[in-house]
Amino acid sequence: MVDITKIVQGKALSELDEQLLQYILENMDCVLQKGVRQIAKENFTSPASVIRLSKKLGYTGFIDLYYHLLPLVNTEEETEDNDEKGFFELERSLVFQHNSSDKIDRFVKKVLCLEGKVIFIYAAGFSAITAEYLYKKLLLLGKQVIIATSLDSVGVLENNLKNIGVFVAVSKSGETQGVLDKMHTAKNAGIYTVSFTKETSNRIAKCSDLNFKVTDQHKLDDRNLLPNTFFPFTLLLIEYLLSVYLKELNELTNEN
Repeated sequence: MVDITKIVQGKALSELDEQLLQYILENMDCVLQKGVRQIAKENFTSPASVIRLSKKLGYTGFIDLYYHLLPLVNTEEETEDNDEKGFFELERSLVFQHNSSDKIDRFVKKVLCLEGKVIFIYAAGFSAITAEYLYKKLLLLGKQVIIATSLDSVGVLENNLKNIGVFVAVSKSGETQGVLDKMHTAKNAGIYTVSFTKETSNRIAKCSDLNFKVTDQHKLDDRNLLPNTFFPFTLLLIEYLLSVYLKELNELTNEN
């Protein structure tokens, strides 16, 4: 059974909606041919229910829903039989194909060159491991940094809003509600927001002032049971961002 937790989060779907979505995801190879009427018939509901589901998820109709879900399912199938060699071939393009030099420059300017304010990092679950790494790297650079996870009190963020210059979130799915809520809090306080998420459309990416998209091989693997490249690629991207900053810093030092 496909895990639809993050897909439905924040969408206020009914039990029937979730049943229909589960059916569609598990039958992506034939639902387009079956059409709305047959899908509805096999789920003992009306065609209107399928259309309503599509619109609740933010799509114009069933066809739009299908073509947006297709890349998620295709990626799962393509990587299912990857051998060990393929898994360890970390292609540079998978890290940088979605992230322009302009994004990198903005991160260096807005985050790494920040002075007089705190960099606040937030993450939950497995993403917190990556966030912890970024936190320690920034500490080594002498930056003022606070890190919080889903285990911490909301007061860690709310009581420090006036001192925060940048809010950085790490979220593989880009749909974790707790992370999104904290980002909204930061944005409402006028704080610049940055996120590291999967490469496909997600709410946290849309909410961010600056979003880095990292290829996630298993976009529907909410429990992180399968091997994935999101976390190691995010670490690689972080190291690259830091290397750009340090290079610019060295150039300025040499000029002076």
